[in-house]
Amino acid sequence: MFFLRPVELRDLKALLRLSASAGVGLTSLPHDEAVLKNRIADSLRGFARMAEKPGGETYLFVLEDALTHRVVGTSGIVSKVGGFDPFYAYRSETVTHASSMLGVSKEIRVLKLLEEHNGPSEIGTLYLDPRSRGGAAGRLLSLGRFLFMADHLRFFDPTVLAEMRGRIDARGQSPFWNAIGRHFFGIDFERADRLVMKDKRFIAELMPRHPLYIPLLPRSAQAVIGQVHPHTVPALRMLQGEGFAPTGMVDIFEGGPIVSCAVVQIRAVRESRIRIVHEITPRSIDAEAHLLSNTRAKGFRACAAPFRLVSEKGIQIDRISARTLQVEEGDSVRSVALRPNADTGKE
Repeated sequence: MFFLRPVELRDLKALLRLSASAGVGLTSLPHDEAVLKNRIADSLRGFARMAEKPGGETYLFVLEDALTHRVVGTSGIVSKVGGFDPFYAYRSETVTHASSMLGVSKEIRVLKLLEEHNGPSEIGTLYLDPRSRGGAAGRLLSLGRFLFMADHLRFFDPTVLAEMRGRIDARGQSPFWNAIGRHFFGIDFERADRLVMKDKRFIAELMPRHPLYIPLLPRSAQAVIGQVHPHTVPALRMLQGEGFAPTGMVDIFEGGPIVSCAVVQIRAVRESRIRIVHEITPRSIDAEAHLLSNTRAKGFRACAAPFRLVSEKGIQIDRISARTLQVEEGDSVRSVALRPNADTGKE
């Protein structure tokens, strides 16, 4: 069984291993020990602070194999983007150019730089070891953090967005970056991808502020605007199933799409329910697996496991699930179906 929990200092080597496997383009999981160590420290401060309102706190989670204790994935939430560390994106817009003399009117797509200092919450840093993909692991890694958000809504902005990884070729090259960013920054995509996790000042200093006319870009760059990396397609589909929709914005580095949703409208938040652990049984339960989490913040845990309804709010779970979630009879848990339109439990 896998379970989701907050990152700890002891997870640094595991995150380094995952970052090496992820390769170029997953900006928030760079293969850089110092950066990852700082991210862990930021997350520890976030969980320790438990702010009454979002102020840019980081909540980083890892997915652990309960049997081997091996960390196989990671995902995260930033309570609010912007502030002293602005959020940058390109907004895709359409402008009209017309000539009465020629009788011509043309609509042209442009990219306009957006600099946000008071933005929404953001989910990211999603990566699962390829050997652990399949089954419920990916859904637990991505959707389990929504159960944390559901229990602690005051920690987050009312809207949450996700920057999806854009198209990068087998050589680690981004057609979008090569057409735009390379000319203004004078560095390759891989270096820029690493630098942005350390300091974003170079973006404000060098990024062009004028609209970029898409038809003037190379066809290779035009073709990847708003497109996701092949490995990111399942993650995007999962978020779309949860209610996330396009924002019209794309990442400034590789042109990947940015999607968003109101937190309370995320399916895993909206449909989740608080249950009371009425009974813990040593026997396995013949029922559909659901996402289950305890309702704690600092000791948060989530897993995919079956349960059986024994009363309006009371449930029966097995001993392994109870041990994984660190709950006892009488404790509360939050539950939601693994997939949209699934049953809510068995009587």
